[in-house]
Amino acid sequence: MKLLTAALLLLFIAMCLASADGVKCKCSRKGPKIRFSNVRKLEVKPRYPFCVEEMIIVTLWTRVRGEQQHCLNPKRQNTVRLLKWYRVWKEKGR
Repeated sequence: MKLLTAALLLLFIAMCLASADGVKCKCSRKGPKIRFSNVRKLEVKPRYPFCVEEMIIVTLWTRVRGEQQHCLNPKRQNTVRLLKWYRVWKEKGR
């Protein structure tokens, strides 16, 4: 009986950890090309053991769609330029 209880407990813990993998890595699909002027917020999250690369999450605002979040590919040239532009923009005090 103890063996069965221990096995069920381990199975439950494994299922909880497996569902946590999807929570950590949000960027399974990369977002569209964006305009720098629509950027409201930029977050760079480090790599987790579950994710292949770091996550760059951008919050955009447009009149038509309102506020939306997108993941960007950190290897694209446009994303690298956005990171440089955002750091300079933030240092100037917006």
